[in-house]
Amino acid sequence: MALVHVIRHGKPAATWGGSDEDPGLDAIGKAQATEVAEAILALPERPTRVVSSPLRRCRETAEPLARALGVELTIDPRVGEIPTPAALSHDERPAWLKRAFEGRWDEIQGDLDYVGWAEGVAAALRDYAGAAVFSHFVALNAAVGVATGQAEVMAFRPDHCSRTVFEIGGDRLILVAKGREAQSQVL
Repeated sequence: MALVHVIRHGKPAATWGGSDEDPGLDAIGKAQATEVAEAILALPERPTRVVSSPLRRCRETAEPLARALGVELTIDPRVGEIPTPAALSHDERPAWLKRAFEGRWDEIQGDLDYVGWAEGVAAALRDYAGAAVFSHFVALNAAVGVATGQAEVMAFRPDHCSRTVFEIGGDRLILVAKGREAQSQVL
């Protein structure tokens, strides 16, 4: 059975509506990154690769595991944050994202096929059987939605550094276990 472990990044130093568009981790997030690396290292079958979104909070969360495994960190934008429509400013993103969370993938307003984007996240994860992939709240929701056939954007509320496990079944992504849920700052 080929598994992929998808981990939401640790607690960032700034929220998604803040002025820093690419914050790193705060002290709690750094501790969470160490804790999730230790938990993954304790698994009977450790991942053999470590993949991250290009954003700093994901890279910083992934680095302790990559170091411990002695592997190079692979950066893949396909597991990155949901693209904001080009016409929106940074300040308009929070309201747009909140509206997106209240609906379905095919209802998201923007200049992108968001159903296709969600399917692209799932396809990227299928490419990483045997890996630990560090990603984002929305990308995790996309993967769970594709795996379960759920059209709603909000499939669950993954906590910082929670680990969601998928099985790769040929060309399918199969949900094995959702990660720990918590009230998130996303909404």
